[in-house]
Amino acid sequence: MMNVAIIGAAGRMGTRLIHAVCETQGLTLTGAVEQDSHLQLGVDAGLIAGAGNLGVTLTSDLDAAIAAADVLIDFTFPDVTLNNLAVCARHGKMLVSGSTGFTAEQKHQVEEFAQSIPVVLAPNMSVGVNACFKLLKEAARILGDDFDVEVVELHHNKKKDSPSGTAVRMGEVLAQTLGRDYNQVANYHREGMCGERTHAEIGMQTVRGGDIVGEHTVYFIGMGERIEISHRAMSRDMFARGAARACVWLQDQPAGLYDMQDVLGLR
Repeated sequence: MMNVAIIGAAGRMGTRLIHAVCETQGLTLTGAVEQDSHLQLGVDAGLIAGAGNLGVTLTSDLDAAIAAADVLIDFTFPDVTLNNLAVCARHGKMLVSGSTGFTAEQKHQVEEFAQSIPVVLAPNMSVGVNACFKLLKEAARILGDDFDVEVVELHHNKKKDSPSGTAVRMGEVLAQTLGRDYNQVANYHREGMCGERTHAEIGMQTVRGGDIVGEHTVYFIGMGERIEISHRAMSRDMFARGAARACVWLQDQPAGLYDMQDVLGLR
């Protein structure tokens, strides 16, 4: 049995993670962490999530929660994730993170921590989205330079990073397959007399509104034809299930940095 701690356990994502851990064979929830100002500290995490009494109270003591767990699930923000990684490394514990918006320097710091502990870091834990990554690579390989490529993503109005980590990863996969440098060809903004679309660019367009969980569409646009590869998330449950699956997979892995392509055997 693998013991799991969740940070941000009383939030929208955290409560879904509690359900996913409880529903996954081989996993047991032993820690639920929130900010020290949270009003529900001391309340059973299962009751907060609507999963029944689990005997795990919501705490702000991250060190204690990680010390009693084998793995920490983290869906937060880059600065918080790096702090969590430092605590996990100090205790020799694993980390599964779905945080997005890392800078190149922050990614390097994650890689350094992963030299001592196993880490799964993925911009999207969904099995379906990771299947899309594989499909996009194959489509780009077949279509090559004859098709213009555009990525459009939609998320709820509370999302802080833009474009989404999933959209960026899609752009990176496309650029790499097409032999381009993503940082050179990604086009995030078009306005006014911006000129014709360049042949090599990959458009990255963002929509924010309401309670959209997450939608991503990649357009391969040629002369007289168009191919669309889309993924739509109807709930956060799929991300939570993917994170739980990553925990189960990670327990047999040595120290290193992995993502959901590794977890799902899609390399």
